[in-house]
Amino acid sequence: MPDAALEQVRSFNRLLTQRVGALNDRYLGRDRPLGECRLLWEIGDEGTDVRALRSRLGLDSGYLSRLLRNLKAAGLVHTEPRADDRRIRTVLLTETGRAERALLNRRSDALAASFLDPLDSDRQQRLVAAMGEVERLLTAALVEYAVVDPADPDAQLCLRQYVAELGTRFQEGFDPARSVSAEAHELRPPNGLFLLARVFGDPVGCGALKFHPDEPAELKRMWVADSARGLGIGRRLLEELESHALAGGARVVRLETNKTLVEAIALYRSAGYREVAPFNAEPYAHHWFEKRLLTE
Repeated sequence: MPDAALEQVRSFNRLLTQRVGALNDRYLGRDRPLGECRLLWEIGDEGTDVRALRSRLGLDSGYLSRLLRNLKAAGLVHTEPRADDRRIRTVLLTETGRAERALLNRRSDALAASFLDPLDSDRQQRLVAAMGEVERLLTAALVEYAVVDPADPDAQLCLRQYVAELGTRFQEGFDPARSVSAEAHELRPPNGLFLLARVFGDPVGCGALKFHPDEPAELKRMWVADSARGLGIGRRLLEELESHALAGGARVVRLETNKTLVEAIALYRSAGYREVAPFNAEPYAHHWFEKRLLTE
């Protein structure tokens, strides 16, 4: 990494933390630092699980507990067991907490306006566009990829959304029971694996492999949430799955796809997949692709 690039990032960080008031222990003129104010915003009007807060913000459990104790002492939040699972604590805003959050929102809007007001219209548009690009790039760098059990709740959430999306995009709908199988037992080692992408603790994409001894591995269940598209997650999932396939002894990866999935087809072709003759009887497929992972 060039030294000039590192220094630019550090300079940007110094300017931003100073400009937003992160160095002040009375953020936005209130009697609390930025961390506590951010928690009030993240908790929201409906409340949220403590473990979800920890995952979303990447906070140490001890530090999060201290922040929540301070907010409780100020009468801004309270916690209670979740109705469907009393082992999980939910944190909610009190009426005082809701009023404080509304005030912080108004002052945050004023702070945001102070970034833009000194600039003319053209520079305002440039700054907003640049901020959007920085946010997308930083978010892409924060995506985490992990092999999980296909029965994991986050994996199941992705699979439900995968099926729902194909059901709306395929002209004939989509019934997984008619498709080439990708059951949970086929996606667990040593038969296969399931790869999950998360950002801020939330599942945003998935992909899977089926292994076959002395035969190509099959790529299955590739999906990325609408909210996370444009971050390069699909390509990274593909690269990770290829790496796992190679580590599992596969020399070739195969996949099939529907003609309506034009984005996926473009991704596969750009990643070095070549179209081949049909190698299975997938009723929803119009294209079959193959990629050699190792040259002989």
